Amino acid sequence: MTDLPKTFDPAEIEARWYAHWEEKGLFRPERPDAVPFTIVNPPPNVTGSLHIGHALDNTLQDVVIRYERLRGKDALWVVGTDHAGIATQMVVERQLNAAGQKRTDFTRKQFVDKVWEWKAESGGAITRQLRRLGCSMDWANERFTMDEGFSKAVVKVFVELHQRGLLYRDKRLVNWDPHFRSAISDLEVETKETNGKFWHFSYPLEDGSGTVSVATTRPETMLADMAVAVNPTDERYAALVGKKVRLPITGRLIPIVTDDYADPELGSGAVKITPGHDFNDFEVGKRAGFKAGDMLNMLDADARVIQTSDGLIPDAYLGLDRFEARKVVVDAIEAAGLLERIEDRVIQTPYGDRSGVVIEPWLTDQWYVDADTLAKPAIEAVKSGAIEIVPKTWEKTWFNWMENIQPWCVSRQLWWGHQIPAWFDEDGIPYVAETEAEAQVLAGNKALIRDPDVLDTWFSSALWPFATLGWPEDAAKVDRHYPNDLLISGFDILFFWDARMAMQGIEFMKEVPWKKLYLHGLVRAADGQKMSKSKGNVVDPLGLIDQFGADALRFFMAAMESQGRDVKMDEKRVEGYRNFATKLWNAARFLQSNGVGASASIAPAEVFSATLPVNKWIIGEVMNTVQALDAAMADLRFDAAADTIYHFIWDQFCDWYIELTKGQMDDETKAVAGWAFDQILVMLHPFMPFITEELWHAMGSREKDLIVAQWPQLVVAPDIEAGQEIDWLIRLVSAVRTARTELNVPPGAKMKAHIREAGDLTRARIERQTAALGRLARIEALSFDPAPDGGAAQVVVDEATFVLPLEGVIDLAAEKARLAKALAGAEKERDSLAGRLSNAAFVEKAKPEAIAKAREDHADKTAEADRLKAALDRLA
Repeated sequence: MTDLPKTFDPAEIEARWYAHWEEKGLFRPERPDAVPFTIVNPPPNVTGSLHIGHALDNTLQDVVIRYERLRGKDALWVVGTDHAGIATQMVVERQLNAAGQKRTDFTRKQFVDKVWEWKAESGGAITRQLRRLGCSMDWANERFTMDEGFSKAVVKVFVELHQRGLLYRDKRLVNWDPHFRSAISDLEVETKETNGKFWHFSYPLEDGSGTVSVATTRPETMLADMAVAVNPTDERYAALVGKKVRLPITGRLIPIVTDDYADPELGSGAVKITPGHDFNDFEVGKRAGFKAGDMLNMLDADARVIQTSDGLIPDAYLGLDRFEARKVVVDAIEAAGLLERIEDRVIQTPYGDRSGVVIEPWLTDQWYVDADTLAKPAIEAVKSGAIEIVPKTWEKTWFNWMENIQPWCVSRQLWWGHQIPAWFDEDGIPYVAETEAEAQVLAGNKALIRDPDVLDTWFSSALWPFATLGWPEDAAKVDRHYPNDLLISGFDILFFWDARMAMQGIEFMKEVPWKKLYLHGLVRAADGQKMSKSKGNVVDPLGLIDQFGADALRFFMAAMESQGRDVKMDEKRVEGYRNFATKLWNAARFLQSNGVGASASIAPAEVFSATLPVNKWIIGEVMNTVQALDAAMADLRFDAAADTIYHFIWDQFCDWYIELTKGQMDDETKAVAGWAFDQILVMLHPFMPFITEELWHAMGSREKDLIVAQWPQLVVAPDIEAGQEIDWLIRLVSAVRTARTELNVPPGAKMKAHIREAGDLTRARIERQTAALGRLARIEALSFDPAPDGGAAQVVVDEATFVLPLEGVIDLAAEKARLAKALAGAEKERDSLAGRLSNAAFVEKAKPEAIAKAREDHADKTAEADRLKAALDRLA
């Protein structure tokens, strides 16, 4: 046994124990014959740092993996990072810019080499931070989406999807970021409300018989208009359908077509159609018979005006930035007398989340995956139960998105990433193969140029559940650990990562990637708002760890994770769990001071042959807690699991068992207390790994570290009779303490108790627990004789009434007066608040937080009045 310091210092023990676990390889102990249990971490960006969402996501995963490791499983938590194409390239480009250089000053290979240099020097920040959180990942086999083995898997999947007809090249609209000169995913688009304009133009009919009114928030795109659409039911335009209008500025003749997209109730009911620069217009254009290759493109990769294929844009517009072109177009329309009016309007505007520039829908050739075909088996997997989604409410969202899925654009115009394994001949025909030599064979030895684009990072991370296991080379490891048992993920990447893993896993492994998908919410600010740097409400988890310790932050995350709900950040709660850890620390010091040490085994005979009710009770409480924890973990109810172990430790063990056994530490009690405390450390370990490992070793010599100890077993049934007796004792002591407090009985005053109507069972319990009642309830004598006349407090527990005479203990008259005055005050405030809450004017006009505060105060005053009235009633 090692004497514990008086003060619990999280920082000192955290660094020491994490290094010990990792050095000894305890995150992945050798268990070849054990049942495998596998999870993979959502790979954070190699550029990233730990944010509060990571803290939640990885805490939940670590709780599960430590729990399953303690249960003897061959527990594998695959860890790695994502190469984060745009984010990483942006970081390195910024460094170059600071040195007066830019990416294009280097060859592609030279630039990529610089990225690798940056990764070697700075790319491990987030993995070091995950260690600080206590994540017990398999660092010995850490993966990176750009490492050699993983890259081979990515290339193989691309080529095979192409061979199967599930990956193809197509001309479509993409979200184009002019800053990065690249297509980006929907996830990388941030829609913001901006103050803009709504311009109304007149387009003259070809025959000069009139005009058609259209409106737009992007006037510059009219340089590439290809049609005007009206609703087929709109009688105002029935005679004009099939006719043409002549575009101002370009003079292009474009048809008036019908399409349900045009809403007769909005504006004029006529809509200008620019299929090469608007996602909705692209679909209208296709329905109108325009092929993608014939759609007009008026912008280059920098979002500057270029000539359209029909050559009708005047030279004065060429080379203008899109927003410069906007002003010039509006001026020209106005000069021609065709500007009807301008409205102010709030516009939903797409921005690149990293570049901060307005995203442009742009028509370009890209590589696409046939997501519709791949989605069908993934849909069926959820319907059949092969994949269980928790909470189940997310199933509807899964089906809705998957059943309406669009082709997946997987190419990006970057230098950092997996370069697409495709080579083009001089006619632009692509040849897809794993190597250039294989592509040459396919091309008949023509001269080829490799596609410069790279793959979307979500394409490679979609292979994470099996490519991290060494697929396709390491078949044995894949067979053992695929499918994974569980995936824990934020709901915000359900489609971008989770769904794509399901699609790729089923396609290539012929089996789902994981059996269960757990979706947690977001961590929000205390007031429920989404955290953002602009709002200044971002919380740094490392700062919380510095202040309260990793164990406290982890326990907060688990305790607050309630299925289907977001987590509201509450620093006071984190501080409260630090106090919980301190209480556990002090309990260990108390046990040590009473000669209680480590238990000899997980089921020592001297423990289960206990005779004292208090020891039988705590053994039963341990068994009940194990059972409740197992049930909560089976259902992934992290909040219920945390609540179970918290209340067992704080209430049953620290507040009652220790109190009930103070001064009564015989050999039996020492053995039971040591065993029960061992079980506490094991059960709490998944949530608070650092303090539990420290206390595990401080309590005595151990054959194994706690991280690889054995989860408590349900080896004995709780003793019902003993449990009921201690429950009775706790209720009686609590009731007496409450009465003493309410009646202002001095803490040191000893009282007598006269018991009425006690049955045989209660009498037997009183006889056995007389000493405990004396210590804990300050009752010096118990009698079954009638109580003397005079004021007394009465406490009812089960069938018996305990009468506590107050003569000579307190000033009865003064106490009655005090209670009556306090009760009147509480009732007055309660009724005043009730009146305010029943006032319709207050409820309608007051701020929500003011109403909530009034309701909270009313509840408090109601409870206070009830307590004071009960105290008065006790004064019989």
